[in-house]
Amino acid sequence: MKLIVKVFPEITIKSRPVRKHFIRQLARNIRTVLRDLDPRLEVTGAWDNLEVQTEQSDPKLLREMIDRLRCTPGIGQFLEVHEYPLGDFDDIVEKCKRHYADQLPGKVFAVRCKRAGKHEFTSMDVERYVGSQLRQQCGAAGVSLKHPEVEVRMEIRDQRLFVVDRQHDCIGGYPLGTVEQCLVLMSGGFDSTVAAYQMMRRGLVSHFVFFNLGGRAHELGVMEVAHYLWSRYGRSHRVLFVSVPFEEVVAEILGKVDDSHMGVVLKRMMLRAASGIAERLQIDALVTGESISQVSSQTLTNLAVIDSATERLVVRPLIASHKQDIIDTAYAIGTAEFAKHMPEYCGVISVNPTTKAKRERVEYEERQFDMAVLERALERARLVAIDRVIDELGQDLQVEEVGEALPGHIVLDIRHPDAVEEQPLELPGIEVQALPFFALNSKFKHLDDTRQYLLYCDKGVMSRLHAHHLLSEGHQNVRVYRPAGHKSPEGR
Repeated sequence: MKLIVKVFPEITIKSRPVRKHFIRQLARNIRTVLRDLDPRLEVTGAWDNLEVQTEQSDPKLLREMIDRLRCTPGIGQFLEVHEYPLGDFDDIVEKCKRHYADQLPGKVFAVRCKRAGKHEFTSMDVERYVGSQLRQQCGAAGVSLKHPEVEVRMEIRDQRLFVVDRQHDCIGGYPLGTVEQCLVLMSGGFDSTVAAYQMMRRGLVSHFVFFNLGGRAHELGVMEVAHYLWSRYGRSHRVLFVSVPFEEVVAEILGKVDDSHMGVVLKRMMLRAASGIAERLQIDALVTGESISQVSSQTLTNLAVIDSATERLVVRPLIASHKQDIIDTAYAIGTAEFAKHMPEYCGVISVNPTTKAKRERVEYEERQFDMAVLERALERARLVAIDRVIDELGQDLQVEEVGEALPGHIVLDIRHPDAVEEQPLELPGIEVQALPFFALNSKFKHLDDTRQYLLYCDKGVMSRLHAHHLLSEGHQNVRVYRPAGHKSPEGR
């Protein structure tokens, strides 16, 4: 299969050196993203388009390749094409008939041709000739340039002809690695996940930092959604997930800070901690999912006071976004289901939060705060490579595994719904229920506590993590299902 990759239009208006840099980086990213699916993949081209050639023939792996490319920043669209040596006009007609003849009978159609190189004919010459011949030879109802039912598309590049089979629209943006790095403050909800996506789409290599305010379930949920964002939109680069234990910080604020200023002080403490991590990683910008006046701490006055806690640039890509627009984007990029089921956590709750904090008053409140508590939290911060975060979480968890499900057991398939649909788990005589991992923590408590549940996923890591958490929550009727010798496809 050959693909022609069209870069994001903004890249084409860059200066020549910048444009070449962006496209070279995109080529490297494509190789990295697809390398595990086809180690012999070829990516060529250096100026306007990239050509991707794969000898992979497995339909499932080809679908995965297409899905990954659609989510690779920097690509505006790509075409599945059939390549031929360029012949005369009649030969072009024959090649187009080979792929479009069965689509044209009784249909109104148009021929679209793009051309690059030196030729004795124009694109319009090709369109006119091919269109007239296809109408006569294929029983088409007519030609309409404005409202065709079928488009016959081709590209001519020097002495090569590409007949277009299918077009895939992509997320656009800039290739990862062409812009600076940033550190995203992640809570795992709608806002922070969409903010992270927006930065990744703009070409910034985005690391994640999470402030744990006291919940293991919340930490696990944020790790999962951060891993999802990376694997879907940023897997061309390795990034870090940083988890900072913030329980003592919250306790110090609750005990020392005036109620009305707790929220603002907490945000300032988070920015200070994030700045310390960013300094260690040599990252210049912090990213949050805040938008104007969505909550009391996000008034312009309060945001200005919060930002004064750090010298680093604080970027808020959603600053003027409406909540529903953010939610719609979360659904489009696949993080909404995570956000909807993100476990609750106990944070700093002000009864009468201020919307017009004064810096002098906030600094007075902070003088009551023991900064050694914040320093201890930073010292205990845990840095993990995002591609290893799930595996590392699953290490050394003592959870009972069973290799065979018995009548009376209920197997909970906790894989992502896409994986369940693609390859359902079928166990004759055993009840199997699909309950995706991002909904497991909130819904398990509503299941029949007299039944035994076996959690299943492809690798056994996610099921072990969630079983461990459920056991720690007091649910004793849960184990992990790992059938002996079972080989499953790579899970999402």
